[in-house]
Amino acid sequence: MMEAWPAPAKLNLFLHITGRRADGYHTLQSVFQFLDYHDDLSFDLTDNGQVTRAMPVPGIAEENDLTVRAARLLQQYSQCPRGAVIHLTKRLPAGAGLGGGSSDAATTLLTLNHLWGCGLDLDTLAVLGLQLGADVPVFVRGQVAWAEGVGEQLTMIDLPEPWYLVLAPPVAVSTARAFAAFDAAVQLTPASPPITIRGFRDGRGQNDLESVVRRLYPEVDKALTWLGKFGPTRMTGSGACVFVPVENEARGLEILQQCPAGLADGFVARGVNRHPVHRRLYGE
Repeated sequence: MMEAWPAPAKLNLFLHITGRRADGYHTLQSVFQFLDYHDDLSFDLTDNGQVTRAMPVPGIAEENDLTVRAARLLQQYSQCPRGAVIHLTKRLPAGAGLGGGSSDAATTLLTLNHLWGCGLDLDTLAVLGLQLGADVPVFVRGQVAWAEGVGEQLTMIDLPEPWYLVLAPPVAVSTARAFAAFDAAVQLTPASPPITIRGFRDGRGQNDLESVVRRLYPEVDKALTWLGKFGPTRMTGSGACVFVPVENEARGLEILQQCPAGLADGFVARGVNRHPVHRRLYGE
């Protein structure tokens, strides 16, 4: 039986949009924390040099699949002659702000670098990951991080590891649409001034995309309104998932059982400061 390698979800504990670059990318500030809730990947190594998926993914062509792209990018950069068949068990919903695709790509880079014996360091893997998406480097680095730039400028920090209740409303949010609506709303000026890590630890920070996503996607607004009865609730990334910290797993499950039918699916998970693949490969 092939070994399963986890690709964890992430939460953006806050998200400030601080500007927009000439190339159209937005600059931001955020804190990423991983969850002990994840997709699983396994890899059937081959000697034919081909990288393929074990099963098709509805709506995503193989050449656009981030796991396949990550493996092929690593293969090309390292000149590795080996191949792999990629098996993915998907739990993280798409368009949810949990970083599922980026996390899958990062786990592919980390794991195949190990299994193929490529010998690339984390700096190199993070640079490769950035070619796949702005969120990939934080998963490659494998630690809770303060992020700036487009998300690639990372400062590793330590945080408490609380339990969270996460709700996934029945909608996939378009990140491009959310940012376009944000730009229109603020006329291309920052909605929030930059803050410091100390300011975040003192309780400052919000999600600047939350108000526009609530307006565009009523399902997200309903989930935030309902969950807000139980504590300080926030949307992660560009949505659609929303979350609230809870005292323990039992309390999170108790609240989840009260969720009205059709409002959202959900799960309870603990925040973690180290990527599980890092712990396995590097003993961290």
